[in-house]
Parts: sequence; C-alpha cells; structure tokens
Amino acid sequence: MRTLTEDEVQVGVALPELVIDLTPTTVVSTALATMDFTPVHHDPASARAQGSKDVFLNILTTMGLVERYVTDWAGPEALIRGINVKLGVPAYAGDRLTFTGTVVGRENGEFTVEVRGRVSLGDHASGTVRVALPDR
Repeated sequence: MRTLTEDEVQVGVALPELVIDLTPTTVVSTALATMDFTPVHHDPASARAQGSKDVFLNILTTMGLVERYVTDWAGPEALIRGINVKLGVPAYAGDRLTFTGTVVGRENGEFTVEVRGRVSLGDHASGTVRVALPDR
C-alpha cells in the first residue's frame, strides 16, 4: 500500500466508505484485546442486566477503528496528529458500523478529516482526525 502525499489530497475529498459487521466475536475479542474486562463488553447477560440490548464496542476499539479508517485511506506513512471524537449511540453486536469521511481542512502540513461512524441507531462516533502526510 502506498501513502498519499500532500499534493494528492484536496479539501472536499470524500474518503471511501468502510463497513464493519459487528459480530459477537468481533465485539468480545476487541474488548479483551484492549484488556477491557468490563462485563458489558463480553457478557450478553450482564449487558442486558445493565439495560443494553447486547454487548457493545468499548471506547478503545472505537478509537482504534476511527484511526484505522483514516490510515487505511492515507497510507502506512501517514501520522495521526490528533483525534477529537464524540461518542454517540452504542455499537451493538449484530449491527453494522459504517464509516464515512471528508477532508475538511488543511493547515501547516496537516489535513483535518471529518469522520462519522454510524450504526442502525444513529451516530456511534463523530469528530475529526488530524493527519500529516509526506510532502514528496
């Protein structure tokens, strides 16, 4: 995979959509991989007892997926300089998480990408990611 350069990116460019099926295995394994042992992320009965319909993504997984979305588009040499994301509705097992994004700014060699991750209930994550690209 090749990394985009500064000259190849313009404000207004839409990133390709990324769709992730949130299987129970995906939700549970990512919670455990981030060492989040909170029961609502890996035990359906515990999640339901707390008022949720099922297990749901943890914050660390969501943030990792936001980063992945931007770096999959930008390439392996892109550097994440900042993330400002607001969490919304839960992303439950059995749902589909769809990321969309648009380059909304460029300043001092960094691009700002507006990102939205939606599930069937609405916005799961929305915000911006600042990314630096090589200038070659």
